[in-house]
Amino acid sequence: MLVFLGSVLALSISFLLLVVMAAPCIRKYIAGGVCKSTVKLIGKVAVITGANTGIGKETAKDLAQRGARVILACRDMAKGEAAACEIQTTTGNQHVIAKKLDLADSKSIREFAENFLRDEKELHILINNAGVMMCPYSKTADGFEIQLGINHFGHFLLTFLLLERLKQSAPARIINVSSLAHRAGKIRFHDLQSEKSYNRGLAYCQSKLANILFTRELAKRLQGTGVTVNALHPGSVRTELTRHITIINSLWSMIHFFLKTPQEGAQTSVYCAVAEELQSVSGKYFSDCKPAYVSAEGRNEETAIQLWKVSCELLGITWD
Repeated sequence: MLVFLGSVLALSISFLLLVVMAAPCIRKYIAGGVCKSTVKLIGKVAVITGANTGIGKETAKDLAQRGARVILACRDMAKGEAAACEIQTTTGNQHVIAKKLDLADSKSIREFAENFLRDEKELHILINNAGVMMCPYSKTADGFEIQLGINHFGHFLLTFLLLERLKQSAPARIINVSSLAHRAGKIRFHDLQSEKSYNRGLAYCQSKLANILFTRELAKRLQGTGVTVNALHPGSVRTELTRHITIINSLWSMIHFFLKTPQEGAQTSVYCAVAEELQSVSGKYFSDCKPAYVSAEGRNEETAIQLWKVSCELLGITWD
């Protein structure tokens, strides 16, 4: 019996030592791709939604370090101004400011765009980063299901309102932060606002699929303008995005090691925003700083066109 227990103990210790030795390699694999571009952005202007925390904040910090003028478009101005101050101090770039933007309210989106267009004469990078995930059912100020409303409709309207300034500033880039979850998504045109039935997970997947379809359709319409648009999956990242997912939050300490840090999660956003090799690349989807697979639903042109038309109708805009 003692011999058996000794063998078990020896095997356990060996296994633990193996895990400890392999940990750096495992961690490097989890961290994923890294943006290696050293491009400077002096004189460039960038808008990043949801940039007061998580990958949005890290993306803003990276662009600020490159010399860009960065506007943090945030719902919570106290957090936004605190993030702007922190980034200014960290990077030495004083051209980092926070502006009010609530993507759950079209009035706020229009006010943000109006103020931006009045104050800023150029826009070179628009990163539609903000998002919510697996929320309890609720609606935006305009009556949209909250996840589709913020993740898709809010950014759709914002992009529409800022597009002419992007064209005037070309070459310019639009980056939409989507998710691997788009693969499980389906656009439910018969119940787009989930009023008949609501599954918070499927609603999230629908909103992320909408990001992909929006990106692909917009890319077709931007051909020849000097403005590109791409989408990306940032990876599984330790951010506030999971605050509504009780089971993940309960297991947080156990899975912490297997999630990207916000800085690691921001790498593909930065890559899409600055990489020289993407200067003329548009309508694509990236993960870990390289092209990634898009689901069949995400490649459905008919669905993309129908979603575009429905989005314009619901937002009361004409975007040909």
